[in-house]
Amino acid sequence: MSSSIPTNAATNAASNADRSQVSGPTRRGQLKVFLGYAAGVGKTYRMLEEVQGLKRQGKDIVVGYFEPHGRKDTIGKALGLEMIPRRSISYRGAMFQEMDTAAILARHPAICAVDELAHTNVPGSERSKRWEDVQVLLDAGIDVMTNMNIQHLESLNDQVFLITGIRVRETVPDWFVKGADEVVMVDATTGALLNRLKRGDIYATEKAQRAMENFFKESTLTALRELALRQAAHQLDLREVASVSEEQESQKGPSGSSPPLEKTVRDRILIYASADASTAMLIRRGRRMADYLGADCFAISVLPSQGETRLPNQEREAIEKHLNFAKNLHIETQVLGGDDPAEVLVDFAHANQITQILLSRQDCSWWGRLLGADLILRIVQMAKDIRVIIVAPRRKTQ
Repeated sequence: MSSSIPTNAATNAASNADRSQVSGPTRRGQLKVFLGYAAGVGKTYRMLEEVQGLKRQGKDIVVGYFEPHGRKDTIGKALGLEMIPRRSISYRGAMFQEMDTAAILARHPAICAVDELAHTNVPGSERSKRWEDVQVLLDAGIDVMTNMNIQHLESLNDQVFLITGIRVRETVPDWFVKGADEVVMVDATTGALLNRLKRGDIYATEKAQRAMENFFKESTLTALRELALRQAAHQLDLREVASVSEEQESQKGPSGSSPPLEKTVRDRILIYASADASTAMLIRRGRRMADYLGADCFAISVLPSQGETRLPNQEREAIEKHLNFAKNLHIETQVLGGDDPAEVLVDFAHANQITQILLSRQDCSWWGRLLGADLILRIVQMAKDIRVIIVAPRRKTQ
C-alpha cells in the first residue's frame, strides 16, 4: 500500500520529463522520494514498477543505482531497464562499487532512479553521501526517483535510537526530503512484513532469524511505522500550507493588495550550542520543532571575550563540530563573544525576536552541574517573556 503526497510544483517526476527537452536555462530536476519504515516494505519494488511504467510510455529513463539484495521479485522488476554501470573504487586494498554520477550526467536522461538515498559513499568518492550525488543530478536538470527508510531522517535520529537501541549513522538532512516535489509513503502492516521475512522474501533464513530477534521485533516495527506515518502526515500539512499561501498570493488585486489577514507572530527558535555532547540531540530537536512550527531557527555559541584561545582544544573542536552539524541542517549559526553566556543569549533573543530558547540539561562533574544549573536558572529569570525549553537527554529503557 502506498500514498502519494505531491507538491504544487509537480505531481511527479514523470509529468516533468517532457519539459526537460525544452530549450533555455537548465531547470532543476524534480525529486520524488519513496519513504518506508523498514527493509522489505516494497520501496524499491514500487519505484521500479513506476520506472517500468514510464519506460512503456516512451520516457527517457535510466536506473542510476540498484541494490537487489537477492530479492527475486525486485530483481524481476528491473529486467529490461537501462542500467548505468557502477563505478569501481579501491579502498584499503578492496574494490567497492558505487553509483557513477559522472556517467549519469554524461548520459543525461530525463529521469533517473536511484536506490538507497541514505547510503554513505566509500572514501575516495567525489562526495561523501549519495543524497549529495542526487543533488548534483537535480541541479543538472535530471528528475530523480529515490527511496529511504524513516530511520535515516536526521531529526529523528534520537527517537530511532530510543526505539531500536541502534544509533543510525547514515542519515539524510530533513531539508532535502522536505524539498522533494513528491513523497510516496510505501506502507505494509507489521504482520505482512514479518510474514515476508519468515518466507525468506527479505533475507536468507539465517539472517531473517537474527533480524526477528533484533530490529524486526513487532514492537520496534510498529513504532517505526508510526513514525513514518506521522512524517507523511507532516509532509502533507506542509504542502497544504504552501498551497493556501500560493492561493492567497494569486488572489491579490492588480495593485498587489489582498484582503487584510489576522496578523500572526512567527516563531523563532534559539538553540544554545555548547561543547556538551547533548548539543547534537538539541539541534535535532530544534530543527524538528522549527519544521513543525514553520519557524526560523538559530544555533548560537558563546565564546569568552578573549576568543577561542581561552577554550581547551577539545571544547573548541566540539563547538565547531556542532555548529557545522547545525549548518548541514540549514540552521543559521552565529558565534557570539562574552563572559556571561546567559546574558549574551538573552540579549540576542530580545534583539532577534526569539520566541523559544532550547537548552540541554547536561551530564557532567558536580561543578559542571552547578554551573549548568546556574546558566539555565539565570536564562529563565532574564527571559521571562520568552519560552525556555530545557531538554534532558533521553535514554533507551532496557
